[in-house]
Amino acid sequence: MSNALTQYLDLYADNRELIDGHASAPLNARRAEALDVLRGYERDGLPRLGSEDYRLTDLQALLAPDYGVNLARVPLDANPAAAFRCDVPSISTDLVFLVNDIFGRSERALCDLPEGAYVGSLTQADPELVAKFYGKVADMRNPLVALDTLLCQDGLLVYLPKGTKLTKPLQLVNLLSAGAPLMAVRRLLIVLEDHAEAQMLACDHTQSDDVDFLALQTVEIILGRGARFDLYDLEESTPRTHRLSTLYASQEADSRLLVNGMTLYNGLTRNEFRLSLDGENCETHLLGMGIADDDRRIDTLTLIDHNVPRCRSNELYKYSADDRSRCSFAGRILVRPGAHHTDSYQSNRNLLGSSDARIYSKPQLEIYNDDVKCSHGSATGQLDAMQLFYMRTRGIDDLTARLLLKQAFMADIIDSVTIPGLQERLHMLVERRFTGAPSACASCAAQCPSK
Repeated sequence: MSNALTQYLDLYADNRELIDGHASAPLNARRAEALDVLRGYERDGLPRLGSEDYRLTDLQALLAPDYGVNLARVPLDANPAAAFRCDVPSISTDLVFLVNDIFGRSERALCDLPEGAYVGSLTQADPELVAKFYGKVADMRNPLVALDTLLCQDGLLVYLPKGTKLTKPLQLVNLLSAGAPLMAVRRLLIVLEDHAEAQMLACDHTQSDDVDFLALQTVEIILGRGARFDLYDLEESTPRTHRLSTLYASQEADSRLLVNGMTLYNGLTRNEFRLSLDGENCETHLLGMGIADDDRRIDTLTLIDHNVPRCRSNELYKYSADDRSRCSFAGRILVRPGAHHTDSYQSNRNLLGSSDARIYSKPQLEIYNDDVKCSHGSATGQLDAMQLFYMRTRGIDDLTARLLLKQAFMADIIDSVTIPGLQERLHMLVERRFTGAPSACASCAAQCPSK
């Protein structure tokens, strides 16, 4: 069997000048290393489906189709900032876009950035600033990181100097739009220097529900001493959209990181999180939920790496699987020998709504230190029959009772959200999802930019 990577290596070889010409020097400087890594995977093969780290994700099959890649950076005819109408009245944010993988602003964007801060196109940012942080956290040995590095031409850079704070949450809309199969290759680089603070909502939407898309993204988060950062990642795409997202984070002393990944509508989604606690008294919260039905797939891999003493982490993932869907969680907490007084908790809770659905769970603790407080657990089951019976005795019909219990099951994931107005929005979206209503984004599809 031919390796699916070959077409992308050939694409790069034939279009190297074009790719480099539409990107900045720091992005171009890492491509040779990425190419060497990918040649190794081309020779030895990509990770196999069903392996420990790829329980539901077949990279060979996902990368095999002949997706188009916008190497010439052909702009869309329409202005996404003017056309986007998915505003939530109770949420006040600074809004930016990545349309496929091309950066764009809106009239609501970045009115009062702190002095020295930057939020904008990765390839248009100060090259020295990008070179200082780009590729410093993400592991190039990961084939998805290497492929992203080889082909990426733009993305988003968020940079906050010491002691600065974004006055509003930043909202990034990743909008997929094309008339033919397309692979969007994007990079997110988020750097908060010492004692900087920010909140960010990243929304993945797909305009064209009859087109095959592959979204390939790498996210790097770097937090300085005492920095605070919340990232809420919401996916509302289509059954023909595949997403391969890899997130790496590094935290210095006294910093706090919250990452909440929520998959509501999708085709196949693989989310990989690798968080490294590198300074004492770090705090990390890693949460997520996924709702799957039909033939949808949600595959999650996490690693929280406790490198130093006196750090805390909390991990909670919840899935609901129905029909013939598949969900997988593989979470690993690593406590290294010198990481004394670690306090870490991991939990995976799942609802199985059909005899044909499958949920795979593998929580793991790897501890090389006795002076720690660590626990993990996993549970998969159906809705509580006694709770359903009780609600029926109170005059609640079966359909409504099931809906209320499913909503309650996901409530603690949603309630971790601290952006004003977003909690209410998410509760509404989850209700719509469980009732079978279309994605909320679908209502504005006609107003979103066409290809």
